Amino acid sequence: ACPLCPTRPGEAETEIPEARYHIAVFENRFPAYSAEQGRCEVVCYTDQHDTSLGALPVEHVSDLVRVWQDRVRELARPPIRHIYVFENRGEETGVTLHHPHGQIYGYPFVPPLVQRELAASAEHARRHRECLYCRVLADEVSGPRLVACDRCWCAFVPAFARWPYEVHLAPLAHVGSLVDLDDQQSDSLARMLKDLLQRYDRLFRRPLPYVMAVHQRPVGRGARHYHLHVEFYPPNRDRDRLKYLAGSELGAGAFTVDVRVEDSARELRQLG
Repeated sequence: ACPLCPTRPGEAETEIPEARYHIAVFENRFPAYSAEQGRCEVVCYTDQHDTSLGALPVEHVSDLVRVWQDRVRELARPPIRHIYVFENRGEETGVTLHHPHGQIYGYPFVPPLVQRELAASAEHARRHRECLYCRVLADEVSGPRLVACDRCWCAFVPAFARWPYEVHLAPLAHVGSLVDLDDQQSDSLARMLKDLLQRYDRLFRRPLPYVMAVHQRPVGRGARHYHLHVEFYPPNRDRDRLKYLAGSELGAGAFTVDVRVEDSARELRQLG
């Protein structure tokens, strides 16, 4: 029995005591942080078990974006200092529950990776009086690493990709957090999410595993130089082979990939 499915009449009770639901959020039963430490929540995208985020109607994905925004607003209070929205998809990323779902962590600290991004963006802003990520986007919106773009969001394989089919999805306007998006930008994010995830599943003609990580500024009014973006890390090198983190990656922190990022972008671009 799936604990993330609705509670069906006459069947065992699940985590969600409703016969049907649209999107559901509840506190993780086995949280890494709880009470005065922080928060860990599960976000069930749909009551349909055999589907995925990319397969949902775009209107449904738009509703999910609004749910993320609502939870970020609600969780942005002490002791939480950073809110991390993410999804692990596929057994290759360690998933044991296959119902379409993601998670939200409210950390009582700013995670090290975000700290490094904040430091780099602050230094760039001090030296050049511009957003570092806006500078990155200016080079990608019409370049060979572009995957897809609309009036509000851009998807591209970054020049500094660590995974063969890593993609970053970012708003063209300087926005720091999910809650800073207006309705047009939120709907655009939903369309671009669906578009990218469908490309991923067409890439090897199978559901592609990935980690989806929403990078946004920490809680509070500071960090105006930080640029919201969503990073995707599919572990596959090809249909049946994974990219393993080994000596260079784990021991030295230097990622190596055996494919040109321009070639990865072209493959994904042609799948539109």
